[in-house]
Amino acid sequence: MVKERLGERIKYLRLQTGLSQEKFALKIGMDRTYFASVEAGKRNISIINIEKIAAGFNISLSELFEGV
Repeated sequence: MVKERLGERIKYLRLQTGLSQEKFALKIGMDRTYFASVEAGKRNISIINIEKIAAGFNISLSELFEGV
C-alpha cells in the first residue's frame, strides 16, 4: 500500500539525516507520535504534512515520492 511505501521512504530519508524521530518531528513542527505513525504507514497523512516533511529534508514533493 502507498501509506507503507511512503512511510518506508520517509524513514529511509530521516535515517540518512542522522536524526531521531523526535528530533526530526520537532524540526518540522509535528508531534513525534504522529510522525512515528506516518513512518509506520498507519496514517493517512494530509498533503500539508507531506509538504512539511519534504521541506524538512530540503527536497521537493516529487523527490519525496521517488520510488513510492
